[in-house]
Amino acid sequence: MFPPADRRSAFTNAPMGIVLTTSAGVLVDANPALCRMLGMAAEVLHGQSVLDLVHPAGQAGASQAHATLLAEHRQPMRLETRLVHADGEEIPVQVTASWVDGSSAGEPPHLVMIVEDITDRKALEAQLLHRSLHDPLTGLPNRLLFHDRLQHALERGLRGDTPTSVLIIDLDDFKTINDTLGHHTGDLVLVAFAERLQSVLRASDTAARLGGDEFGVVCEHTDRAHAELLVERLRDAFQDPLVVEGTTISVHMSIGIGHVESGADLAHAHQQVVRDADDAMYATKRLQR
Repeated sequence: MFPPADRRSAFTNAPMGIVLTTSAGVLVDANPALCRMLGMAAEVLHGQSVLDLVHPAGQAGASQAHATLLAEHRQPMRLETRLVHADGEEIPVQVTASWVDGSSAGEPPHLVMIVEDITDRKALEAQLLHRSLHDPLTGLPNRLLFHDRLQHALERGLRGDTPTSVLIIDLDDFKTINDTLGHHTGDLVLVAFAERLQSVLRASDTAARLGGDEFGVVCEHTDRAHAELLVERLRDAFQDPLVVEGTTISVHMSIGIGHVESGADLAHAHQQVVRDADDAMYATKRLQR
């Protein structure tokens, strides 16, 4: 058993924040790591409720976790939340809280909390999530995120009684660009195409790269007439060729429109609107040959 002096040294020198509180969550002691994390002196933290250190958006969850710990004395209890630094910055943390029974020496029951700054971990998770949902070449949403955005658009359209349209866009003769100018140039053409495509769309529209030289656009609150106007704007925007590493490249595309009115059966509308746009795109491609 370590003597009290050694235990105090471990508390003082621990790399993660350590908090001692009353059973009600009133802060009794905080180690230097926590003080640095929050930008507050131990004297300032003393007597505060730990719940007051939690970002307002997370206080309900933290309060519920605290109530569960008091009721069940389950050890340990882990919670991911955000604390607020003295300068207002939000700090994502993982808190591991344990209940400690009172001692025979008269020490009252209390809580011990280990507070770990997980900023780097959260940043990595966000990066990995972004990669899983976005095309690595163009940075646009990928097919998975395209269908997720379409589903949300259809659900909002059902609630708001508004139509939804989908565009499927395929670059014509893109294989020729790859074959004559090389895949590196072909990739740069796709990047430039994506940038110009986004410049034409509204903030509420979602452009995605579905694969290869195929792109999709989810248009919320958009009937067929307005989708047709968008197609015309896109065609006008690509009248001027793209310039890639000093090479001028004309890009032509086939575009199909799918449309669904509000109130449609969501189970079938999702697949149907994409299928209609895809069929219309191929029909346009055949006419342009």
